[in-house]
Amino acid sequence: MQIFYAPDIAVNPELPTEEAQHAIRVLRLAEGHEILLTDGKGIFYNAVITRAHQKHCEVNVIKQWKQADLWNFHLHIAVAPTKNMDRLEWFVEKATEIGINRITLLNCRYSERKEVKLSRLEKIVVSAMKQSQKATLPVLSGMTPFRNFISQPFDGRKFIAHCDSGKKLQLKDTYFSKENALILIGPEGDFSGEEINLALEHGFEPVSLGESRLRTETAALVACHTVHICN
Repeated sequence: MQIFYAPDIAVNPELPTEEAQHAIRVLRLAEGHEILLTDGKGIFYNAVITRAHQKHCEVNVIKQWKQADLWNFHLHIAVAPTKNMDRLEWFVEKATEIGINRITLLNCRYSERKEVKLSRLEKIVVSAMKQSQKATLPVLSGMTPFRNFISQPFDGRKFIAHCDSGKKLQLKDTYFSKENALILIGPEGDFSGEEINLALEHGFEPVSLGESRLRTETAALVACHTVHICN
């Protein structure tokens, strides 16, 4: 069944305009049709359309339930945006489908892109959440300076995946099941030496994602998938 996203459904029994247009204009749903909604906070709702208008589609909620947890850990990936936005959008979409709690965009010394408008990424996250039948929307945080980010508290293991020489375990060999994980993924030019040292000083563990040199968006998705495989 098609899932609709209505973040305020608990207090406002009406679909957002974009979702209403899709339901009424595209899918040709009418009054009396039953639909499935999520608020993005882990709750599904069964509802019946009571007013079929493409701008004001009102519903009557008849049942609600919490979706069972799909994973038992918290996964946060902080990644430097790619120069080509299509690559970043691909990562955000696929990570949401696989399962992630939070994505933060990092502003690093060698970042190829210093500004990112979140509006399109937010739509991609919503679409991927619905397509993958999830009821929880990942948190998407905008551009954050590297120094500011690494000083923020995190309840779990913290990793930095970089290409610099030195002793590093592979993420799959050091991460343990059910651990919360925060993973830093750098730009195409990698993290600077100063950034790596600062991260280590703040408790981040250096890790490798394998023998191949990966593009930023590939490395970020590999990190996401690796954590899931280890659980």
